Amino acid sequence: MKFGKEFASQMVPEWQEAYMDYEFLKTLLKEIHLFKQRNKPAAAASKSKSNSLRRNLTLYRAFSGLTKRALSSPRTQTASDLENQVIIVNNVRRGEEGEHSETMFLMAADDGGEYEMVFFKKLDDEFNKVLKFYKLKVEEVIKEAEALNKQMESLIAFRVKVENPKGWINSLEESSQLASEVAASRAALFATTPSAARASRRVPMDVIDEESSSNQGQSDESGDDNIKEYGMKMKPVISKRNDIQTIRPAPLEILQHVKFNTSQETPRSTIKGFLNLPNQTDLKFTRDNLKKAEQQLKNAFIEFYHKLRLLKSYSFLNIMAFSKIMKKYDKVASRNASKSYMKMVDNSYLGSSDEVSKLIERVEVTFIKHFSNSNRSKGMNVLRPKKKKERHRVTFSMGFLFGCTVSLILALVLIIRARNLLDKAGRALYMETMFPLYSLFGFIVLHMVMYAANIYFWRRYRVNYSFIFGFKQGTELGYREILLLGFSLSVLALASVLANLDMEMDPVTQEYKAITELLPLGLVVLVIVVMLCPLNIIFHSSRFFLLVCLFHCILAPLYKVTLPDFFLADQLTSQVQALRSLEFYICYYGWGDYKLRQNSCQKNDVFKTFSFIVAAVPYWWRLLQCLRCLYEEKDPMQGYNGLKYLLTIIAVCARSAYTLNKGFSWKLIALVASVLAAVFSTYWDIVIDWGLFQRNSKNRWLRDKLLIPHKSAYFVAMVLNVLLRLAWMQTVMNITIFSLHRQTMVALVASLEIIRRGLWNFFRLENEHLNNVGKYRAFKSVPLPFNYDEDEDKDE
Repeated sequence: MKFGKEFASQMVPEWQEAYMDYEFLKTLLKEIHLFKQRNKPAAAASKSKSNSLRRNLTLYRAFSGLTKRALSSPRTQTASDLENQVIIVNNVRRGEEGEHSETMFLMAADDGGEYEMVFFKKLDDEFNKVLKFYKLKVEEVIKEAEALNKQMESLIAFRVKVENPKGWINSLEESSQLASEVAASRAALFATTPSAARASRRVPMDVIDEESSSNQGQSDESGDDNIKEYGMKMKPVISKRNDIQTIRPAPLEILQHVKFNTSQETPRSTIKGFLNLPNQTDLKFTRDNLKKAEQQLKNAFIEFYHKLRLLKSYSFLNIMAFSKIMKKYDKVASRNASKSYMKMVDNSYLGSSDEVSKLIERVEVTFIKHFSNSNRSKGMNVLRPKKKKERHRVTFSMGFLFGCTVSLILALVLIIRARNLLDKAGRALYMETMFPLYSLFGFIVLHMVMYAANIYFWRRYRVNYSFIFGFKQGTELGYREILLLGFSLSVLALASVLANLDMEMDPVTQEYKAITELLPLGLVVLVIVVMLCPLNIIFHSSRFFLLVCLFHCILAPLYKVTLPDFFLADQLTSQVQALRSLEFYICYYGWGDYKLRQNSCQKNDVFKTFSFIVAAVPYWWRLLQCLRCLYEEKDPMQGYNGLKYLLTIIAVCARSAYTLNKGFSWKLIALVASVLAAVFSTYWDIVIDWGLFQRNSKNRWLRDKLLIPHKSAYFVAMVLNVLLRLAWMQTVMNITIFSLHRQTMVALVASLEIIRRGLWNFFRLENEHLNNVGKYRAFKSVPLPFNYDEDEDKDE
């Protein structure tokens, strides 16, 4: 793979604008190359001829041997070298902007020199951009390290208080006992550790600031296991009485300035925040609180370590890019400038700073010591989770189940045609009862297929969907896994339909009619059991994530609204017909005579009332989420978004009322409400959610930044969104196609809405990703367990 593609593939997507513009610099080099080819063809030919002659003559030169008999003295810079110098690179300071690089090109008088001056001007701009961004991020991680340092001090003191509720008494007996344990541990360590490693071992002096390396952390893996620390920060103290090294725990006075941080993430904390009660609680020294604080701080360390590694990769990739582009310049321009420029790069803050490397080493030592019981392999597996690998068995199983799905659909069509089931007397009854039951699985499978397509294109265009959704690294599902689950469900549903038809039409098995009617119910129960299964099977992490988001949607607005929560609620607004199918399941199997395939659901007033409620529930959840965001963020746009869902609720209820009552009045109300909701929703989709239709954009009527190279794709998407939004016209105007049954039309319209939602998903997340890119937001904020009151500390 060429370096340009490798460079682009390893970029942090949200920092893409902050990397060196390698491709643009390559285009400048191409211009230099084209100029030299146009203006010096004869000189190039003669030079090529002389080079060829020189290579031929070297074949007859005396053999110099494989080993050198004498070492040449170091080459000193002569006057000729100074005369042939191409560039002079200076580091200058510009007030508050700090260090900047300025390159003086000394060969401007040569032919094509103006092209090379443009190249070095752009090169300096790119280097200064990279240097400024790197310095800014290093300052951020240093401040974050200081905050984590205070958090660790509080955690260790809290741990001491939990382990010793009466307090730590530094008596002679305790000191002697602890010292003997330390001495025994050190003796065991000296017996198994080489002398060179023993000489370098020492007890860490601090948490983040402890002076130790990763190699030291490796040797500490087994040596400190037997030290009874009570999880506290150790400081070496020399005992004058017995002249041995004892260990004293961290001071507990820090707990006087610390309180628990309680973010509004539970219904209880939300109510407290609404009543303006303090958001910080006093410390309660219980093991549950200790476990919760350790887990929060552990997550903070993992995220901080991930940030440090990406920052180190950022520095390495950019230095490599500058080296590659300078080598290309030397080759194209026949110069020797890369050595001088790379010397400046290596001596700059970008190439010489080691703060990030030191922080990485110290975080590793701290994490291994305090969160993985000094087990280095375990700690590093948590800090550096392996990337999820694409398994061949998943691809094979997905392809096999897809083939089974196609085969079952073909078999179903052939059975219907061969037995002429469409002309049977029971066709209408079957469509009114069994079709709504089985169409539920069709809606779910179609939604999963659309989501799999979204993931495929997100990955293709480098949309960081895993970070946006907040998936745990290494557990996110790829499009193959989603298709595997979707085709598995489709195979079970189609097999159930075929079994139902076969057992229904075979006169020998008429006594099993009750069992055939229970097949869709059994399949629904199976899906629910799999979803709620607590065992670590069938993508346990993803199932748990989905259930948590669903729980947050149901209890809106008592939970803080995050992107996965409102994204799932938006998906549910496109599955209104699926929710109504679930309502029909309850009515058909709870109050209907499923053995005789009879029910009175459509005539039941309770069923009609709940059909209104079920259709409006997903929009109601989104409305409550918007109100929660409006209350927290005081952003009027959230209020307008809530108004959009309120109009949609009115339109859905009006259409449901017209479907049940008919009449011109209800038709007019449904039509007006639907038009208002459709216009408002379409505008919001395209302008707000997708960020398109911007008049002053560089890309006319689109937006400044686009991930898809073909602009026509955005215009097609906007047109399709408008057309698919008009699917509600079927319910208002009673439009039918090819005399299809009413249930078939309902299923078709619901499928079109699911397809529209899949289209919306891609551009909605693309816009979110570009917003993150614009703000260089590549990491999620992790809540910290403790709030450190610095003012009280200063007063004392």
